[in-house]
Amino acid sequence: MILQTAIAGVSGRMGRVLLETVAADSGCALCAAIDRPGSPLVGQDAGIAWGAASGVRVTDQPAIALQGAQALIDFTRPEATFAYLDACVAVGVPLVIGTTGFDDAGKARIAGAAQRIPIVFAPNMSVGVNLLMKLAELAAQVLEDGYDIEIIEAHHRHKVDAPSGTALGLGQAVAGAINRDLASCAVYGREGVTGERDPKTIGFATVRGGDIVGDHTLLFAGVGERVELTHKASSRATFAQGALRAAKWLQGRAPGLYDMRDVLNLK
Repeated sequence: MILQTAIAGVSGRMGRVLLETVAADSGCALCAAIDRPGSPLVGQDAGIAWGAASGVRVTDQPAIALQGAQALIDFTRPEATFAYLDACVAVGVPLVIGTTGFDDAGKARIAGAAQRIPIVFAPNMSVGVNLLMKLAELAAQVLEDGYDIEIIEAHHRHKVDAPSGTALGLGQAVAGAINRDLASCAVYGREGVTGERDPKTIGFATVRGGDIVGDHTLLFAGVGERVELTHKASSRATFAQGALRAAKWLQGRAPGLYDMRDVLNLK
């Protein structure tokens, strides 16, 4: 079966990569390309993003564009995602959300929509990163005592939220594995005289610069040794490929809120 795929935010960096990935996948066909109102791409062939005709024109009307779609993939911004979320619920289209930066109320809104349509919502769609999440849980259980836990992430200069959704996901995975509450034990920055490190905290460090696609390191620092689990993305294609895998997996699923570890059977 050819998956009729809709892509949101086609003028963005991930949007362009998703368009190319769909075009290269024999199991998918682009049925809708959506962008924000006022985008210069609206009305143009979506293939302009990679220099080839697609036969699909970019639109800023998601509810209309989603007619006949079997999945929408969204890597945009929280405020845009909510509009796409509402459109998917109205039309009954499964949704893959790779957008990050949601607050608790936003996450609750997504969970509410998942009672009506199936949604894969994950801070990172990379297969490798989601394997890292699983390894993080195992490492945390073994290295809970006597090891300080730090999460270091680096992204390009244009990323607007920090820490990254992936870094926070790693923190949640580690905290959950050792029965800690991330909200109360996370340390997101250090400056000045901070005093000795509390061994029960989970630290985060953020780097922003250049064109870094996404680097994440989970560090367990003990006395006499360090254990580091690292994932480095060299291309956004890895996120696009994972998102397509999630969109295919959603077909025939009951309404519900899923993540990439459901897709990869890592739970």
